[in-house]
Amino acid sequence: MAESKKFTLEEVAKHNKSGDLWVVIDSVVYDLSKFEDLHPGGGVVLRDPEVAGQECTDLFYQLHRHEVLEKYKRYIIGSIEGGQKFVVEKLAGEISTVPFAEPTWLQPSFSSPYYNEGHRKFQKFVRKFSEEEGFPEAYKLEDGGGMWSDKIIKRMVDLNVNEMRLGPGKHLHGITLPTGLKGEEFDYFHELILNQELCRSLCRATQDGFFGGMVIGLPPVLNFANPEVKKKVCSEVFQGKKFICLAISEAFAGSDVANLRCTATKTADGKHYIVNGTKKWITNGTFADYFVTGVRTDGGLSMLLIERSEGVETKPIKTSYSSTGTSIAGTAYVTFDNVKVPVENLLGEEHEGFKVILSNFNHERWVMTCATIRSSRQVVEECLKWVHQRKVFNKPLISQPVIRNKLAKMISLCESHQAWLEMITFQMNKMTYKEQGKHLAGQIALIKSSSTRMSHYIADEAVQIFGGRGITKTGMGARIENFYRNVKFDAILGGSEEILMDLGIRQALRNMPKAML
Repeated sequence: MAESKKFTLEEVAKHNKSGDLWVVIDSVVYDLSKFEDLHPGGGVVLRDPEVAGQECTDLFYQLHRHEVLEKYKRYIIGSIEGGQKFVVEKLAGEISTVPFAEPTWLQPSFSSPYYNEGHRKFQKFVRKFSEEEGFPEAYKLEDGGGMWSDKIIKRMVDLNVNEMRLGPGKHLHGITLPTGLKGEEFDYFHELILNQELCRSLCRATQDGFFGGMVIGLPPVLNFANPEVKKKVCSEVFQGKKFICLAISEAFAGSDVANLRCTATKTADGKHYIVNGTKKWITNGTFADYFVTGVRTDGGLSMLLIERSEGVETKPIKTSYSSTGTSIAGTAYVTFDNVKVPVENLLGEEHEGFKVILSNFNHERWVMTCATIRSSRQVVEECLKWVHQRKVFNKPLISQPVIRNKLAKMISLCESHQAWLEMITFQMNKMTYKEQGKHLAGQIALIKSSSTRMSHYIADEAVQIFGGRGITKTGMGARIENFYRNVKFDAILGGSEEILMDLGIRQALRNMPKAML
């Protein structure tokens, strides 16, 4: 190994000029002579007297993320004799030791009534899989767009990730999941773990591009399609051969689903529907093969499964996900122009589409809440690391009381919302789907709206803590910038905050007794 060769600080100090330039970072010696003019900030940065030939660990970590060292390992030529490494390197799959970086149940000194040993094994597996296989690809795809590699899609199929992302149910029965977990034993805490681990990259576009359209689009097929259609479509989607999305929102109707204008008219022989209209802001729509679509029929609202075919056109919508307009999230404007759809593709009963739409709202909002809360905690971890690295007025940023106050509020919000989420998840495990709709719709609506309010606050404070780096797409604050730029998605998708807060109160008032002061 290159680090086996030993040097003294005095020896390193002799290599302090252009063409012969060494530095020491955390007791490791790097020969940057050939990298000098390749440095993004220019060679002048490395030729600085405080850098060239010097021990510059503190200076390096004020300007770079740790993964930069991983990228440039080839420049390592040795280590400092008797030197001691101080930077803690977290291996893939490991639990973070940064205070409050992990939910309480994952911290070694704490216990939880909700999670058993099976949950803990499952978490370790998902953490290792996401950090070793998922995140590296996510970081590459986040801004430039593209599509997940065939390798990742195959791994998802092999691990039954697609099935697990739809939550507990009969579709998992008879399947052996990672860690030997039986599909029948998969519960909502397993799904919570899956959702929260997969979002830790803070790559918002790839989070939705990780087939978020399937999470909200396939349940109506799973629960309301006729047996033949269900078998065909679910198999294709679970096997990664086809992709699906939910197409409800229009330019004319977002939360106001009742005002959809996309129409479906039956042919004279009653064998097909002819669909005309548009849909907007459809996640995964640009690459979807199937569109689970809300349409207006002559007697009300209906749901149809529309296959990409003649008359179906999709165009990418430029959103804050990406500066290129080709985000991996695949947000689309969809046009249906005299599209012929077999009546067998009707989901549920004709004119009863509201039931189909509403059936998955609670699960969709709960999934989004899981990610919002965990992503916010990940931002807090970024902030905790930064305030110890960054020095202002010759002191670490954490020495400022105002910074500690900000962190205290951010941490309190993360802890309280995680506790609320776990309580709701426990109730989901104890209730049928119908009971969840009756008793938890309001709770889930309130926690989703509250958690997105929390994420707004945390995003704002994180940018204040990172300063200019928090509004810069690259470098130390890249993940903070991404979080801040995309924080509005969860406040709008799945039901806006205002709609959900009203829903939560209206559901509670149904059980309001005639109590008087």
